[in-house]
Amino acid sequence: MILKKNSRNAIRFLHTHTNRFKANATPIKSLQNADFRVTVTTRKMVTLIVATTSDPASINPAAALLAMPGWIAGPILPPDIKSFSNKQTRVIQHDRSIVKEDDLDLRWEEATGEVIDEVIFLSRHTAVSNRPALTVHPIGVLHLKDGESPPQGGKPGWAALPNPRIGPWFRLLKKMAEAHGLVPEFEITLEATHHGPITNKPTMFLEIGSTEEYWKRDDAAQVMALLMWEGLGLGGGEAVGNWNSETGKRKVLLGIGGGHYAPRHMDIVLKDDIWVGHLLSGYSLPMEDPTQTKTTPVENYIGGNWRQSIKAAFEATKAAFPGGEILAHLDHKSFKGWQKKAITEFLGEESINVGKPNDFT
Repeated sequence: MILKKNSRNAIRFLHTHTNRFKANATPIKSLQNADFRVTVTTRKMVTLIVATTSDPASINPAAALLAMPGWIAGPILPPDIKSFSNKQTRVIQHDRSIVKEDDLDLRWEEATGEVIDEVIFLSRHTAVSNRPALTVHPIGVLHLKDGESPPQGGKPGWAALPNPRIGPWFRLLKKMAEAHGLVPEFEITLEATHHGPITNKPTMFLEIGSTEEYWKRDDAAQVMALLMWEGLGLGGGEAVGNWNSETGKRKVLLGIGGGHYAPRHMDIVLKDDIWVGHLLSGYSLPMEDPTQTKTTPVENYIGGNWRQSIKAAFEATKAAFPGGEILAHLDHKSFKGWQKKAITEFLGEESINVGKPNDFT
């Protein structure tokens, strides 16, 4: 940045220090005709992709991505985490649990001086059905009380900022999986918000499920690598899912209710131009039935951490989509009457707008 000649601020500064310069007024006159230059340093904004060598569904997509052109070795993140760089993207590999290695974004910033813009984790997915699947989801442990121990990382009441790419990448993943013959063998699905690790930047998980046979599948790993390659613009094309509230549609879905795979929310997300925030399944909305609890006539107060969960999800989603129109979408069929009434009233109290399916078009 260059300040114009005869800068009034510079002259004012000099005149306030006349005692120091009385001995020689000539330098002051010459400074009046000088250029004042200030160097402004901007730190590079980068995407951080995290993989663990302990999980084939994590390290195999990372390896497939790193086999593509342009990668160079990067710095070691203390104590011993390898990294690789390509344009604005960094890949790191550690050998610990993917959900418990906290604050990797802050640790990278401290070690390198680069600013993390978003975090993408690669992981395996498990399901009781054992069905092969490729999944995308935000993270957080919103419903737990202080003092409770999260079984899969994170901290009670915490919600990471959802990565704005979740919706656009889910749609792109579906197209890629179909084009590469993984569908219908693999289900392509969103998952509800769950587990850690703790992060401070917009975050999402990309997962391969649901058994060891499929965690090791090269074709699934290749599709996930291609999703990252094209989605981040590493191949020279335009990146997919960059949030900009000034252009295009600004409606962001905040999912409330339903099962872990959010089918009714997913029906809406499959439409073009819909953005995705947190997705709260029923287990993230613990509610105490007022007919089954002893309440004083502060009538029918519904206990449980469901309020905390909704509020944390909304605040994180709002922060991740500045200028966005956040609309809560309720899976009405998953709630009993008293639950739906309580949630709808709470949303009104918090000034959280509710959207019906047609409101997202």
